[in-house]
Amino acid sequence: MEEPRKIYKVSEINKIAKNLLEEKFPEIWLEGEISNFTLHSSGHLYFSLKDEDAQINAIMYKWQAGQLEFVPENGMKVIAQGKISVFVKGGRYQIIVYGLKPIGIGALQQAFEQLKRKLEREGLFDKARKRPIPMLPQKIGIVTSPTGAAIRDILNIIERRFANVHILIHPVRVQGDRAAGEIAEAIAYVNERFPSLDVLIVGRGGGSLEDLWSFNREIVARAIYNSRIPVISAVGHEVDYTIADFVADLRAPTPSAAAELVVTNKIELEKKILLLTSKIKLSMKHELDELTSQYRRLVDSRIFLHPEELYSQFQQEIDYYLEKITSKCAHFLDFQKERLNSIAGKLNVLSPLNILARGYSITYKLPENEILKSISQVTMKDKVKIKLHRGEIICTVEETDIPVKKESEKRGVKGE
Repeated sequence: MEEPRKIYKVSEINKIAKNLLEEKFPEIWLEGEISNFTLHSSGHLYFSLKDEDAQINAIMYKWQAGQLEFVPENGMKVIAQGKISVFVKGGRYQIIVYGLKPIGIGALQQAFEQLKRKLEREGLFDKARKRPIPMLPQKIGIVTSPTGAAIRDILNIIERRFANVHILIHPVRVQGDRAAGEIAEAIAYVNERFPSLDVLIVGRGGGSLEDLWSFNREIVARAIYNSRIPVISAVGHEVDYTIADFVADLRAPTPSAAAELVVTNKIELEKKILLLTSKIKLSMKHELDELTSQYRRLVDSRIFLHPEELYSQFQQEIDYYLEKITSKCAHFLDFQKERLNSIAGKLNVLSPLNILARGYSITYKLPENEILKSISQVTMKDKVKIKLHRGEIICTVEETDIPVKKESEKRGVKGE
């Protein structure tokens, strides 16, 4: 009898293919050019990786895409890290991407510019936050490869310029996929364990853009930004610029230049100290000579030789001004006395008392003390007071005499 044929469902075949591929390729690095790139509203990235002859679908989930330090674009050449799988429902063979790294000068430069703009907007490059490098650091930290030429150059220059400086070296990889993480961890570790360091040099020797790429990673830039110890970035050659250079407190064009910038030449410093000491001594001597000359001029002056002459001169000036003041005061008093006499004379002429002295009197009606100007103001038996030049008389009205008008005034006839 024939054995019954095994009939598969489509989904079964797709699942078998998925399991086979994931078992065969649990992790793979794939080089290709991005095409058909789509950023889905979910945050997942959908694209294709292609070369001259073929292409493969790719997906990068949101949580991995959020770790990228650049924005993928169509035409960008990359190396993708992931696993080969099958989308069962669609029957599509694809790569699930965990990480992307741009390759080629154009792609790396594009990623460099994207990260630079991002960090600049966040303020990581602001000059206001950059700290000065100490003039004479006593403790210097170095984060670099222990076997590269950079560390030898730095140590030789520091030894030659100022030998008695304490140096702490934290060895790290400076190239490769794990280098950026090691550099960032080293910066954080040194800050935590050795906070007394005066300055920290972070860098490596020259190389291609790909070789220096660890210092263009966001993780390294943020570690430098968060460092409490001032950081000098010393990466590559003078023409090489990295993201680390923009974040660091000071950029050195080379590791050797970093050593020269951070440590003052001891011989040059001693020369400067001797020169300044000489200038100070010369200045003090000049000042002392000038003060001595002034002292001698004062000692030889007449004021010290004959101080009584100065006293006599001041006494004469005092007498002169005293006489002048006395004269002006006497003149002023005479003028005011004449003015006062003139005013008193005028007041005396107008004074009622002066009128009374010529035989006149003033009569008041009591008890109001109302001055009487007309006979009509009193009646019989009213009390009146008569004020004379000397003394007063109290009287009682016994009789009044009303003046008789002229006959012509009575008739209202005017005189010719």
